[in-house]
Amino acid sequence: MARGAEGGKAAAAGAAETVPQVHQRKGAATRARILEIAEAAVLAKGFAGTSIEEVIAEAGITKSGFFYHFKDKNALARAMLHRYVAENDRIFDDLFGRARQLTDDPLQAFLLGLKLLSELARDLPGGHPGCLIAAICYQERLFDRDVLAINASSVKDWNARFLGHLTAIAAVHPPRDPVSLESVANMLSCIFDGAIIMAKAIRDPRELERQILAYRAYIKLLFA
Repeated sequence: MARGAEGGKAAAAGAAETVPQVHQRKGAATRARILEIAEAAVLAKGFAGTSIEEVIAEAGITKSGFFYHFKDKNALARAMLHRYVAENDRIFDDLFGRARQLTDDPLQAFLLGLKLLSELARDLPGGHPGCLIAAICYQERLFDRDVLAINASSVKDWNARFLGHLTAIAAVHPPRDPVSLESVANMLSCIFDGAIIMAKAIRDPRELERQILAYRAYIKLLFA
C-alpha cells in the first residue's frame, strides 16, 4: 500500500510538472494564431485598416490575452516581420538548396531554383496574398525605428542572398554585358514585389510566375 501511495504521489508530481509545458504550448499556439490572423488582415487591408480589436475577435481571445503576447501594434509588427522573413528564408533555403543538390554548376542551380520558385508562385491558391515588407513601407509612419530597421535589414539580406548566387555564377560564367551584379540581384526583389502589385491590379494571379520566368530568361542570356 505504501508503495502504491508513493507511486500515486510520483505520478501526480509528474503530471503537475507538465502543467507549465501545457500552458507554454497553448501560449505558443495562441501567439501563432494571432500572427496568422493579423498577417492575413494586413495583407488584405494594410496596417492602418487593421485594428487590434478585429484580430482579438477573430482569434477568440480577450484583450488582456492579446496584450499578454504583444504590448502594442509595433510589437505585433515586429513579431509578424520575424515570422514572415523566417518563412521566406525557409522557402529560399529549400528551393535553391534542392536545386544545388542536383547540379554543381552554379548557373544551372540558380536557373533551376528560379524555376522551382515560379512553380511555387503558380501553385499558390488565388495568387500571392501580398508582401508584408511592402505593406510596412507604404505606411511607415505607423511604426517605430525598430520595425523600420528590421524591414530594411530583411530586404538587404535577401538581396545579399541573391548576390551570393550571382557572384558564384560570374566566377564560372562571366556576364556577357558589364552589369552590376548587385543591381541584378536587387532586380529579383523588385520583380517579386512589383509582380505581386501588378497581379492584384490586373487581377491575374499568374503574373508573378511569368515575371520570375522572365528574370530567369534574362539570367540565362546574361551568363550564357
